[in-house]
Amino acid sequence: MPFDNPLALAGLVSVIPLILLYLLRPKPLQVQVPSLMFLMDIKEEKKRFYTSITKLIKDPLFLIQLLVLILLAMAAASPFLETQEALSGEHTVLIIDASASMQTDNRFSDAIAKAEDYVSKKNSIILAESTPVTVLEGESSQATYDTLDILEAKATVADLSSAISAGMRLLSDEGGNIVVISDFTNWNGDDPVNAMKLAESYGLTVQFIIVGNDADNVGFIQGSIEAVDGSYTYTGVVKNYQNSRQVVDVEIENLDSGKTNTVSLNIPARSTKQLMLTNLGTGITEVRLTDDDSLMVDNIAYISIPKVSDRQLLYVTDVENLPSQVALSLIPTINLKQLDGIPDDLSKYSIVVIANKERALASNEISSLNSYLNNGGRAVFIASEALSAENAKTELQELLPVIPESVEDADNGVTLEVVQETRLSEDIKYEEVAMYKFLNVTGRIDSTTLVATEEKVPVLAYHSVGDGTVVYFGINDVTSENAWNNFHNLPEYPVFWFKLAGWLGGTGSVQDYNLKTGTISALAKEQDIKTPSGTETVTRVLYDQSGVYQVAGKEIAVNIYNDRESDTTLEGNDVIERSQTNNGPEIVRASSYTAKNYLDIYMIIIVFILVILELLIIRKRGEL
Repeated sequence: MPFDNPLALAGLVSVIPLILLYLLRPKPLQVQVPSLMFLMDIKEEKKRFYTSITKLIKDPLFLIQLLVLILLAMAAASPFLETQEALSGEHTVLIIDASASMQTDNRFSDAIAKAEDYVSKKNSIILAESTPVTVLEGESSQATYDTLDILEAKATVADLSSAISAGMRLLSDEGGNIVVISDFTNWNGDDPVNAMKLAESYGLTVQFIIVGNDADNVGFIQGSIEAVDGSYTYTGVVKNYQNSRQVVDVEIENLDSGKTNTVSLNIPARSTKQLMLTNLGTGITEVRLTDDDSLMVDNIAYISIPKVSDRQLLYVTDVENLPSQVALSLIPTINLKQLDGIPDDLSKYSIVVIANKERALASNEISSLNSYLNNGGRAVFIASEALSAENAKTELQELLPVIPESVEDADNGVTLEVVQETRLSEDIKYEEVAMYKFLNVTGRIDSTTLVATEEKVPVLAYHSVGDGTVVYFGINDVTSENAWNNFHNLPEYPVFWFKLAGWLGGTGSVQDYNLKTGTISALAKEQDIKTPSGTETVTRVLYDQSGVYQVAGKEIAVNIYNDRESDTTLEGNDVIERSQTNNGPEIVRASSYTAKNYLDIYMIIIVFILVILELLIIRKRGEL
């Protein structure tokens, strides 16, 4: 009999103390009474016959207690029997396109109505966004109806192929049906028909359901912000998808100052027109097309200009003019102050960067830093000899998200790889960084590693200390012949520091405040954020709605800016036609699957029965 948890069988040794208990139990004192001696002689004859049995079993309760111990140990080991079961069609995975184009007219509500027609005994729901979002897994029909009632379309581009792959994983054991409901106008990733054919080759039933009709639309399809001479300029592109010229009124409003302005754009049929706004004020600016149309999500462009921070960044170093210091000083909205030590009062600094190369921090400096972090501060440690295990004090090492060891040489170079995709990895080619010397470290259990070597040595990691955040950056920035690597020579180097400053809550680059839908970012710790539709508590943010997000004290403007997603005239009938052809691969999956039938529940039932029987015996003896 196979077991899922065979180590639990070690619990069978518990029968040994039970046996010893019964063997060592004191024997009752025998007193001979003359009038009973004749009967005792008869019993003595019987005792000789049963001697071999009653040596161990002096009490019928022994067998019951022995069986209970054996059954409990076996139940903990999760025994099971394998059987071949036919693939089931009872589990239905509903994949609903939640992209921006599904907000056209009644497309999403139509998709929900059609999904209700396919609800079965067991159901899962996957929203096809830029990344698949499983909102229900293996639930009843009533739970499915309740979930469908609260779903809403988002503002991303759907990756239908990945959603189908996610559905395949949910049905990988028992089989079932996949129903994909979409307008099939646009998608990211692989062709959904290819994903459909692959799923069918594994014995799954896949059905495509199309919703929506042609509709007219005018919307923003592009937008960019540039800093020029200390002011910001926005350039947007508005497209007319209709077959006739449209005069579009555009209203510009800064929500902080209340300042408004109105312009008109004359856009030819099936053409675009550029809109430029200069000297943008800080805060959120909304640029609205005043006329309603079939798709409203692209009628507003949101712009976020960060306010100039009145707090400073403290840069602590024992070396002058390091590349990281230069990169941080170029951020126009950060006031950088350099010191050779950590002062007692750090309250006025938004970020503290420790870039000492040789001098280890003193105990009083570590104490100030510890207090600063516990009160919500943010610190960045750059790898160096000063952070090695032999130089850094124990109390400093405890603040780091990694456990430092020694500095290692790598004559053949060390290759870096992104462990977790975040804003800190976008547009940065870590694979081009040549590292020939590095601080060997080990990540702590409570830390998150974003970038590491191929040998899994953390290079960019963070964790929380009290209410604050500590980042470890393992790429030393010493230059000239003592350089550990070449990262400071790459054009991505200042970009990295712009992104890191923004991610930690400093003002950073204006691009960090203006994102496209579908972007995913990791937070330093779990926290509450405000989305356009409400408040969420997350450690990772999926920007899947158009509007303003409030994350870590920053107002982030999110727009869809996608030409094909805004084109509501496209039809997906060709996808339906291709999905109905029979030129897919042969079925590679058998018609049955191996099921595990667990026996532990039956063993637990037997244990309960035996316990009840034991209580009855004890009561009958008058011992209860």
